[in-house]
Amino acid sequence: MFFFYNDFGDKMKVYLDLILILNFFLDFFLLLTPGIILKRNINIKLITTSAFIGSLTILILFFDMTSLSLFIIKLILSIIMIIVAYPKKNLKYFFYNLLLFYIASLFLGGTLYMLNINLSYKNNGVIFYHHGLGINFLMLIFLAPLILIFYIKEQKIIKNKYNNYYKVSININERQIKGTGYIDSGNNLTYKRRPVILIDKRKVIFLKEEYRIIPYKVVNKTSFLKIYKCDYVKINNKIIKNIYLGISDDSFNIDGVDILLNNKLMEDI
Repeated sequence: MFFFYNDFGDKMKVYLDLILILNFFLDFFLLLTPGIILKRNINIKLITTSAFIGSLTILILFFDMTSLSLFIIKLILSIIMIIVAYPKKNLKYFFYNLLLFYIASLFLGGTLYMLNINLSYKNNGVIFYHHGLGINFLMLIFLAPLILIFYIKEQKIIKNKYNNYYKVSININERQIKGTGYIDSGNNLTYKRRPVILIDKRKVIFLKEEYRIIPYKVVNKTSFLKIYKCDYVKINNKIIKNIYLGISDDSFNIDGVDILLNNKLMEDI
């Protein structure tokens, strides 16, 4: 236990052992985050060693130094921590690990700060005052991994979802329709063994070309679909021919998507 005085001259107790343990646990979970999100080969021994190095950084707070010096030292130590936790590979590998480590740190720190402010302060109109509550040591140990688990889960959902988004340009008889496409695992519709992609009818109200009517199944019912022969479809600048375009009467309940790509196109993209 150590004593020091704050800017107001008040004597304060600091339990160094608790701070080191807390810092170790936070660094350990933070170092796991880039490994899980980026699917790295995680070595628990290296993560533990790196977290131990990180926990010792708390000791520099007891030295008198400028904010700039403190920032530079922390930056250097964070780089060392990432190199120790995820060695070898190349500069790009290191950069993405470091970037995810910083982003996770900001997310965790910001969330804990917000929770602490909401728990520690009450207000009477525009007047805020401290009422003695806050996030204590045990709450930090419990909350930190839960916050990072939530962050990792959301990142995986976003990554998996938006990996299936594509820029699409459909060309029919010198007409061009542009939109955002999404690979739909449920769309295996074909006509003459050629894949059929679906588009929201509001995107193609001007189409007057020759079309065909084919039956297709939607949830528990059979309906009919108007399809057009495409000259070609450009998906992320890759040209694919022999594709049919189906006009859907239903809007797609996927964020920002107006074209459902055929699952069979996965091999061509």
